[in-house]
Amino acid sequence: MSRTCELTAKAVMSGNNVSHANNKSKRRFLPNLVNVTLISEALNQNVRLRISANALRSVEHRGGLDAFLAKADVKELSQRARLLKKQIAKKLAEQPAA
Repeated sequence: MSRTCELTAKAVMSGNNVSHANNKSKRRFLPNLVNVTLISEALNQNVRLRISANALRSVEHRGGLDAFLAKADVKELSQRARLLKKQIAKKLAEQPAA
């Protein structure tokens, strides 16, 4: 499993540890990933995702998983999240017609 957020594509970055003497050694900056279960109101089901803590705050701010995926850029989403976005859009398109 790669260390990448499924919603924001936030991934591992590399950089340097810099000492007081300005010696540099390579290091990795890991994203703060958490396993969460989010509720999709349109699909009426729970969805387990591995997302960054920052993405979790964004989901809450936008009003839930459905609203976040509706605005999200497809290029940043994982394959599972793209599938969810399609399913949610399809379900929401059916509701007003019924």
